[in-house]
Order: sequence, then C-alpha cells, then structure tokens
Amino acid sequence: MSTDRPQPSERPADLDRQNPEAEIAARAAAHRNWGRWGEDDVLGTLNFIDEAKRATAARLVSQGRVISLSQKFDTDGPQKGWRRRINPVHTMTDTGTDAERGNQGFPHGIGGADDYITMPLQCSTQWDGLGHIFDHGNAWNGRRAGDVVTSEGDLVTGIEHARDVIVSRGVLLDLGRHLAPETGELPDGYAITADELDSCIAAQGATSAVGRGDIVLVRTGRFTRAVREGWGEYAGGPAPGLSLTTAGWLHRTEIAAIATDTWGFEVRPNEFDAPAFQPLHQIVIPNMGLTIGEMWNLDELGETCAELGRWEFLLSAPPLPITGAVGSPINPVALL
Repeated sequence: MSTDRPQPSERPADLDRQNPEAEIAARAAAHRNWGRWGEDDVLGTLNFIDEAKRATAARLVSQGRVISLSQKFDTDGPQKGWRRRINPVHTMTDTGTDAERGNQGFPHGIGGADDYITMPLQCSTQWDGLGHIFDHGNAWNGRRAGDVVTSEGDLVTGIEHARDVIVSRGVLLDLGRHLAPETGELPDGYAITADELDSCIAAQGATSAVGRGDIVLVRTGRFTRAVREGWGEYAGGPAPGLSLTTAGWLHRTEIAAIATDTWGFEVRPNEFDAPAFQPLHQIVIPNMGLTIGEMWNLDELGETCAELGRWEFLLSAPPLPITGAVGSPINPVALL
C-alpha cells in the first residue's frame, strides 16, 4: 500500500527517548490502516489471508510432520498476578475415585471423569485480539473504545470473528539463532530492528521471505531461557523483542499477524527514558489492525527448521470462538 505520509526513522538511535507520545503518534499516523477494508471491518490485517494464500500454504506440507507451538496450560506457568492474571486453575468435578466407589449415580458400572478450567484468556500461548489495546480512546478502525468493548465484551471485533481465518503460510525468523549463534538466545532488553529482520531473512534464505498474508513467528530465545532457569521475570519483566522502529516493517510487508516467544512481543524495558508502556502495541493493534501472538513455544520449530534448512510451513492457529473476547488461548501447530 503506497502512501505519501511521512515515514518515521527505523533507527532506534533516532528515537527521542524523552518523548514517547510524539514517537508513538508519528508511527500511528504513518502506518494507520483505518478504512482500508471498509468502515465495518473487524479483521484488520487478517484480511491479507485469502483462499489462494491458504491453498499455496497447504502445498508446503510434504512430510506430514506436526509441531505444536504452545506452552503448557497449568499452574506451573509464567503469570504472577499482574492485572489479575493468574495461571490456569484445573479442577476435577468427577474422578476415578468417585467411579470406583460407585457414587456417581450411573447404571451398569459405567463411570467417568469431568473437569473444568479457570484462567485468563491471555495467561499462556495466545492471540491479542483487535479489542485488546486502544490509542487515546480509539479502537481499531477509528471506533471509540467505549463503543467497542463494554462489560458485555468486545461487541464489534470480538475474537470469534477470526475463528476460521488464521490459517496461512507461517515463516519463522529465528533472530536468536541469527544474532547470537553461540547461544541462540538474545539478552533481555535487546531491541530487534527492521534491518535485523531483513538480515535474518537474507541469512536463512528464500524460504523465509516475508510477504502479504504471511504469519511471522519471531524466536528470541527468551522462552528457552525460562525453561532452563525458571519463569523468573518472564511475565512482564525485561525481555528481547521488536523495536518500536519496526512498525514500518510490520506495515509495508503486509503480514497478516506476528507472534513471538516472549510475554509482550516488543522489547522490554521499552525504549524510552520517560514513562512508557508497550508503545508498539499502541501503534499496531488499534491503528494498523495487526493481530499479535505472545508466549509461543518456538524451540522445536526452530531446531526443525534449522535441520531442514526450510523456514516456511502451513500454520494453523485459530482462536477459540469465545463471543466478545479480546484475546484467546491457542494451540498453534506448524505442519511441514
């Protein structure tokens, strides 16, 4: 999509670290997609995925190998209570003990087990929906935030609209392996630049070329470290991630969605000396309409792609169709 809007610098050194408001505003204005798919749009950049894209992606499956890209969903998770986010609570309502004792009320000796789970929708591997983040009271496509998300949920862009959409060509950009080959892990606070995304593509080769409708997965190695050392500050603490200055790259590549192996997608601490919180989210979700995935497990996929010398695959990652939700837990799978 061509534009004559001023294009902010893609060099982190050029950021005014005392003025996050201006840096965010410049990129929001430059990369805004409001109205691009009509005033009633509820999908944002997921519109870049079409049937032809999925058919092409399906032809990437040659071995029939399936790799889950999900972390666990259990009490041993990363959450520490921030914003009332907890790890999943799994409760059994019927058990084998009940069946053995014959107290379930079933005839002819049949017994069973039942359970339920209580958890925030964004406590482990998940998508951020378009109703998750606002910019100065504006939601995706220029709608007022209060008209979109109420106590009844996201009335406009609820995650259920993407239930049959997020299947496309996936591309892994293993920035950990590319930039830190000795460990495969980027240090906390490392801001990945647009130039580094491009250099990773060049180093990995043609199968990692990124274009319209692709879902890009960025491996930093932060999850790898959490598995080895414990969760620590994984949820909300320092982490490698995308620089604010990658907003232009995310816009011009016309990718459908992006996911990382970190809690927050973008670099933490954020790149300002003045108070700031998740500024890249503020640009790409409500302004660009980009769906973001977080806390994905990309380790096995990274090893497999390196072994095969192939970085593209069919990716299936639909959200649960929870009416009015602003995010969803998922078990994304890569098919090679």
